[in-house]
Amino acid sequence: MHPKEFRKTKNGTGHFTHLSLPNSELYVGIDFEDHQKINEIINDPNHLSYVLYPSKESIVLNDHAIGEENKKSVVFLIDSTWPCSRAILSASPNIAALPKVSFKHTKSSAFTFKTQPKAYCLSTMESTLCLLELLNRHQVEDIKKEALENFLLPFHKMVEYQLSCDL
Repeated sequence: MHPKEFRKTKNGTGHFTHLSLPNSELYVGIDFEDHQKINEIINDPNHLSYVLYPSKESIVLNDHAIGEENKKSVVFLIDSTWPCSRAILSASPNIAALPKVSFKHTKSSAFTFKTQPKAYCLSTMESTLCLLELLNRHQVEDIKKEALENFLLPFHKMVEYQLSCDL
């Protein structure tokens, strides 16, 4: 998580995402090149690590599965604005070197009080739901349908609250 996002405790979707994923870990910073825990995860021979980030080389999860039998798939999510996420990748060659995963979607962001840079951009929490749905479909994850259906509930409540404050 970029430090600017970390300060957004009231409307930071990265915070909600972390709290909604019991086996997630949250690291705040820009330069993770020498981050001991992140490098342990990346270098663990029992892990296959990826970063959720669109690129021409990314594995599009709608069409392709990730993972390998007997290895744990780990996906790094970058919670920040687009310019700040590029800064994180630039300062963190260990993360930038990971295979990138992305997805195609037709959803619009429900983050209505915040302007998205492009129509296809989603919040961290919305992107995570798309990721989880696809990982579930490919049987990389085994998440109950109800849990996926309710995943965005805290996010929707936060948006509803923020909109009520702006009235």
